[in-house]
Amino acid sequence: MEFKHEPVLINETLNSLNIHPDGIYVDGTLGGAGHSFKIIQRLKNGRLIGIDQDQDALDAALRRLAIFGDKVTLVKDNFVNIESILDGLEIDKVDGILLDIGVSSYQVDNPDRGFSYREDAELDMRMDRESALTARDIVNTYPKEELARIIRDYGEEKFASNIAKHIVEERSRSPIETTGQLKTIIEHAIPAAVRKGQAGFAKKTFQALRIEVNSELDVLEASIDTMIGRLKPGGRLAIITFHSLEDRIVKNKFRENENPCTCPPGFPVCTCGAVPRGRIITRKPIIPTEEECTRNKRASSAKLRVFEHY
Repeated sequence: MEFKHEPVLINETLNSLNIHPDGIYVDGTLGGAGHSFKIIQRLKNGRLIGIDQDQDALDAALRRLAIFGDKVTLVKDNFVNIESILDGLEIDKVDGILLDIGVSSYQVDNPDRGFSYREDAELDMRMDRESALTARDIVNTYPKEELARIIRDYGEEKFASNIAKHIVEERSRSPIETTGQLKTIIEHAIPAAVRKGQAGFAKKTFQALRIEVNSELDVLEASIDTMIGRLKPGGRLAIITFHSLEDRIVKNKFRENENPCTCPPGFPVCTCGAVPRGRIITRKPIIPTEEECTRNKRASSAKLRVFEHY
């Protein structure tokens, strides 16, 4: 299957990164290189480091970016390891970093990857196919209470407890192996009146499992401070998110870096010694235009936030 993924907020992202022709930029979620291709086109003697944990994405990006030669360095890894990645490349600071969080269109649309409830396939959901934990492991081994917590917290699903109960009951009879089996279980756990007219009734549970498989929220939260620390003065970190859990992490981490003071409110003088690391460029997140949402429905929930390092 061809790796296709239309980059969202492309012009807004390029403008927010404030790209310098001789700068060094990191795309921490390379995917099909949609954003990276446009970034490199703005570089003269600059360099782009593309990171992705999905080998399919790297293979597609390598083909697409081959025309740019040694301006591009591709690395198979998770962006949470940006410190060791840049150290290994003998790069101290960079001019900009981009993260486009979440699953790509290719991963969703490829039934072999097991991300989608629309196709019956083996339960997988790993972005890095060399990692050990799969969605199948989670639904067949996690305790009922932990399943309910994941589905509730990561999927924001109000029927999480009942879905977890049905999963545990079903797996006691036979293992849950496929996305189709799981979708049927979810269907039985959600009241018919709620499901009526909602083709995506399984979406929240599938989202929750994907986040757990790939430790997406933990990875994002653990990465932001480090990435800001690897920016040159004036360098920018741009992060695109697609649901409220991700966006909340980005918003809060940016605030902490802009105002790290831990002194009690009302203290006349700061005594904690915490120093701001930069400023938030986007007081409100940048969202897609109506025209982009019409052209690309998957863009509708996207939010872009940008931080500039001092």
